[in-house]
Amino acid sequence: MANTHRPGRPTAPEDPRPAPDTVLDRLSRGSFRAARITHTEHLPRREGRHAVWPDRIRTDVVAAIQAAGIEHPWEHQAAAAEHALDGESVVVATGTASGKSLAYLAPVLSALADGAEAPNGRGATALYLAPTKALAADQRRSVRDLAAPLGHAVRPAVYDGDTPVEEREWVRQYANYVLTNPDMLHRAILPAHARWSSFLRALRYVVVDECHTYRGVFGSHVAQVLRRLRRLCARYGAEPVFLLASATASDPAAAASRLTGVPVVEVADDASPRGEVVFALWEPPLTDLRGEKGAPVRRTATAETADLLTDLVVQGVRTVAFVRSRRGAELISLIAQERLAEVDRSLPRRVAAYRGGYLPEERRALERALHSGELLGLAATTALELGVDVAGLDAVLITGYPGTRASLWQQAGRAGRAGQGALAVLIARDDPLDTYLVHHPEALFRRPVEATVLDPDNPYVLAPHLCAAAAEAPLTEDDLALFGPAATGLMPQLEAARLLRRRATAWHWTRRERATDLTDIRGGGGRPVQIVEASTGRLLGTVDESAAHTAVHDGAVHLHQGRTYLVQRLDLEDSVALVEEASPPFSTTARDTTSISVLQTETEIPWGDARLCYGSVEVTNQVVSYLRRKLITGEVLGEAKLDLPPRTLRTRAVWWTVTEDQLDEARIGPEILGGALHAAEHASIGLLPLFATCDRWDIGGVSVPLHPDTLLPTVFVYDGHPGGAGFAERAFHTARAWLTATRDAIAACECEAGCPSCIQSPKCGNGNDPLHKRGAVRLLTRLLSAAA
Repeated sequence: MANTHRPGRPTAPEDPRPAPDTVLDRLSRGSFRAARITHTEHLPRREGRHAVWPDRIRTDVVAAIQAAGIEHPWEHQAAAAEHALDGESVVVATGTASGKSLAYLAPVLSALADGAEAPNGRGATALYLAPTKALAADQRRSVRDLAAPLGHAVRPAVYDGDTPVEEREWVRQYANYVLTNPDMLHRAILPAHARWSSFLRALRYVVVDECHTYRGVFGSHVAQVLRRLRRLCARYGAEPVFLLASATASDPAAAASRLTGVPVVEVADDASPRGEVVFALWEPPLTDLRGEKGAPVRRTATAETADLLTDLVVQGVRTVAFVRSRRGAELISLIAQERLAEVDRSLPRRVAAYRGGYLPEERRALERALHSGELLGLAATTALELGVDVAGLDAVLITGYPGTRASLWQQAGRAGRAGQGALAVLIARDDPLDTYLVHHPEALFRRPVEATVLDPDNPYVLAPHLCAAAAEAPLTEDDLALFGPAATGLMPQLEAARLLRRRATAWHWTRRERATDLTDIRGGGGRPVQIVEASTGRLLGTVDESAAHTAVHDGAVHLHQGRTYLVQRLDLEDSVALVEEASPPFSTTARDTTSISVLQTETEIPWGDARLCYGSVEVTNQVVSYLRRKLITGEVLGEAKLDLPPRTLRTRAVWWTVTEDQLDEARIGPEILGGALHAAEHASIGLLPLFATCDRWDIGGVSVPLHPDTLLPTVFVYDGHPGGAGFAERAFHTARAWLTATRDAIAACECEAGCPSCIQSPKCGNGNDPLHKRGAVRLLTRLLSAAA
């Protein structure tokens, strides 16, 4: 039998479900629907290439794999296992459903079974790291099923925030395959390493699943957590091998080595079979409505996705709709349920939403319903993309470009995972990047996926991990090399701040509080804000402190499990948002103002008289109001003021300046200069995700006709995380291609004076005013004419 992506799941038999072409034809019946498809890409079937397991894999492990219906491994699985057995850290970077799990599980289970026969001691242990709790729980189910024939030789256990206190001691003492997440490793396992000493002493393998998600600030934090793990393992006499699994990525070995700090071999030749995939690009139509400044408004991707999800569920097509926001997932689920009720009263219960912020019992119930097939349709955030094995899906709807090609293929690959054909549909939002992509399919289908960007040497990331390491065990000069070249220079600053104290040959943590509380590795900072129903005191969920100003401000609409709530009051001091259930006919969008100052220019390149710069900046941001928008149409109903404190951010930015002579040559006078700069800023932010592994919400921008630090017209694009995340640096190094694509996207848009598809931004704090479309095209053309 053929291999599949998860252990213990044999290949599906011949499936009577309709072919993906047939499903797409049904969705696009009628001229009003057919015109929305801008491109259809057909990815043909691919035959698999088998190999044999290395002879060092135990025969009982091979027998267990075969009992699960997997007779032979694919070539890439056998190759990865061989590297692991040789003691080489390895990254498997192949497509979704290619069997990455089995590639690392075969050597891990073999080592655990060997250890179980050791005459003395605990035997070998292994640690599994996932970016989400749901993925760890799903992997435990898979490992338990696969390893069942091995008896008690393999004892898998999840150790995360949901693990009951009474179970945690058993996990520490007896589990030999512990599944957790980087947050728990950072906050609970490493600080308590003495209680984990027998586990760490025997640690043979560390599995890092979905490692392509560890990018930007989060990835930089995880890189330092892994260095702390390696340091403590060395103290206990262990040197674990790292086994990493990644979606297809550019230069995965370099990214994996940067993440772990050890040399990593890559296995990237995907030898698994793939069913036919039909991938459609879908652009919602323009409506008769007018938005800000009279710009034409497209039908929202949310409304379009809800329609398509409804149609697919009615046809019995098992579908997941990936949505970028929690609110969007809730809204699509709610709309689809209402429309399905008009068709068949039994259908609404077969559609649900899945997102982060749910309570543990809610997540588990949804995961069970999805596994059992009780749910036909699910509107989900990336919490599901990285969370659950959803083999057997027929279709995936992707509501807006997810920010990177790697994420796009990760989401699209969730359909057809049992080997059958699959349909994937990317539904464009009213956004410059989405519009560009649905009209330039080559940017999706003819380009390699991005490299993973992370910067472990970011001082805002590194400093708190040096403190955490010193709290775990006094930090010596010899240790500093493990944490990177920037560590030595930070030690005097940490001493001056009285966080660390040097005694003899080592630095010690000096505070009573926990050093791990200095940082939130997800980059949020601060304690999460609890969302509480005011009338009952019931906890509905949480939101990151960094997002609270925009997500749960006074008057905000909050969606949870299909119910709508209005925020009565946001208490920042107590980190609580009090809400009451309501049914407002609108959604809310926060508005903010931003100013920026240059702290240091690190690099500067002349483009003729213009300058392209990269360096450190300080950004001051304040949420000042929010818009109320009609549901479905997005029409603006009004604006309300807010009184929230400003927030400051020291980060990295790329910026460019132009001179008065260049403006004259581009025929840009003072009356349109602000609009031209502002339009170029918006569009460049929208297009940057094509060139850096970021989302437009990871970055920000400011444009000024006369900036006090440069004394010239200036456009800034900055990383939205303390110390930077590597995105602005990537923008600096690809500036010519990035800004050329920006100019082309503006020029190609069919609107007259600017719209959300080219120069208007959904997060503009100035109400998208002023903007000048033609001026932006002329300005960028002049800037690029002398680009290096």
